[in-house]
Amino acid sequence: MAPAIEFDNVSKKFRRGESHDSLRDLIPAIARGLFRRQPADSLDKEEFWALRNVSFNVERGEALGIVGPNGAGKSTTLKLLTRILKPTTGRCAVRGRVGALIEVAAGFHPDLTGRENVFLQGAIMGMKRAEIAGRFDEIIDFAGVGAFVDTPTKRYSSGMNARLGFSIAAHLRPDVLIIDEVLSVGDMAFQQRCFDRMLDFKQRGIAIVLVSHNLQAVATLCENAIFLANSVKAEGPTADVLDTYVRTTQKLEAPTGGRIVEITSAEFIAGGTPIGAYQEVDSGSQLDLRVSVTSLEPIDDVTFGFLVYRSSDQLLVYNGHIQSRDLGPPDRFMGDFVLDLTFRAHLVRGHYYITLHVLHNPTQDYLVPRRQVATISVHENRSRAGVADVDLKASMIPVADPVESRDVRSAAQPV
Repeated sequence: MAPAIEFDNVSKKFRRGESHDSLRDLIPAIARGLFRRQPADSLDKEEFWALRNVSFNVERGEALGIVGPNGAGKSTTLKLLTRILKPTTGRCAVRGRVGALIEVAAGFHPDLTGRENVFLQGAIMGMKRAEIAGRFDEIIDFAGVGAFVDTPTKRYSSGMNARLGFSIAAHLRPDVLIIDEVLSVGDMAFQQRCFDRMLDFKQRGIAIVLVSHNLQAVATLCENAIFLANSVKAEGPTADVLDTYVRTTQKLEAPTGGRIVEITSAEFIAGGTPIGAYQEVDSGSQLDLRVSVTSLEPIDDVTFGFLVYRSSDQLLVYNGHIQSRDLGPPDRFMGDFVLDLTFRAHLVRGHYYITLHVLHNPTQDYLVPRRQVATISVHENRSRAGVADVDLKASMIPVADPVESRDVRSAAQPV
């Protein structure tokens, strides 16, 4: 059976500053196109490649994550998948009914009400009116816009538009679901409902393409991912691609004390056995990180900096340090040695990366600049947002009926 989505060696180019807002501008542009036959795979000085030779397939029941910096061609890819754009070269095929949410209120008519836009979007997807009406109440309830269903969508907030757009795409039984970062405008509870629904879609055999800067969302939903920067920089299992993406996009400091010290490797250890630089863990788990270091000259009085960042927004969630004098003998380091670090992942669910640096205290020179050494994906089901896992617990104690308590106290009082 053919894949639900085929993206075969696709390239797309655009022209800088091209705008035809009058017939006077349009006619010369058409004439230039007719008389200057340029090969499709070449560029003139005003053109640029938004995508270049990009290929991927998505099978039924599979979710593919697409990550990359701004301007990497992610939105162009989604517009090609939804046939808003045509590829310059290559072939793009999507099989079955497509549910897409690639912009807030994309396809909504602002002067139509929420009710009218539901029926409009269903008609665009090729559904009959009776079929849309049969799912209308469920669509509105999921979006949480029941009180405003007969209000024009131009009066909706961006969050209301996003909720209604996703609900329409999710409830009209697509064969392929294409979702952009737009879901980030919803609140945490709605985002969780969206991802629960997408996990259900996967089990029902629906193909999903998710573009997001929320790396935890990609790690949770997608088995495979691609790192896109106008061309494919990495592809394969999600964990490997996210690790490559985070490493590539970091802005690290240059060493100020020369390359005297180098971190040669880092790996998590479980039961004395290396388990690689990427690890999925439960919140609160103890982690052992082994770092191999080489010193080309004798050094002493250094600080090993240990920092943890949240990948989705580069938030610094922990900044700790260890002094070399606290590690015991030898007092001076030279040659190859191993630094063993043990810590607990008291973090809420999310994707995080760990960096190390080595600071020479007397001179305040960075012998090793801030360098990513590991990534972790933390799993837990209690929190909605935040960073720290506060190990929330609860208990409930039955209380005696107030009426009975009063009767007992009254009977016990002396007369």
